[in-house]
Amino acid sequence: MKPKLQFARPRALAIAGLFVWLSLTSVAAQAQNTSTLTIRITGARNAKGQIGVALFRDATGFPGDSSKAFRTQQVKIDPHTWTAEIVFEAIPRGVYAVSVFHDENLNGKLDKNFMGVPKEGYGASNNPRKRMGPPPFDEARFTLDQPQQLVEINLMY
Repeated sequence: MKPKLQFARPRALAIAGLFVWLSLTSVAAQAQNTSTLTIRITGARNAKGQIGVALFRDATGFPGDSSKAFRTQQVKIDPHTWTAEIVFEAIPRGVYAVSVFHDENLNGKLDKNFMGVPKEGYGASNNPRKRMGPPPFDEARFTLDQPQQLVEINLMY
């Protein structure tokens, strides 16, 4: 009996070691395929309210339907610099676009006038120029392919 127990222990340790190694390999592989994405928003006209940020993986819902976004987040504006920064961690690498808006009155939406022109600040990745209507996804898209990546968006009013 004792020889079987002595043989079983090293085998059990080897199996346990294999599981630990596979787990660490999986975590490392996952880390290599994800990124930390920092969104820096500049150009706010004041520090009232907050900035809403939506990260999209494709054109579905971009830029205004945040319910279709891959990730969303709100952040307060720095009262000294009138800027904001949001960090999304463990984002799978790929193609994305970001839309932002300055929710000055904290009602959770981009307010517009009777003609549909935004009354609050807005912007998108790649800082597309002002136009009639929102920018298309293809104009705002970027490839997330670095471990750490920064996207700067300047608000327009």
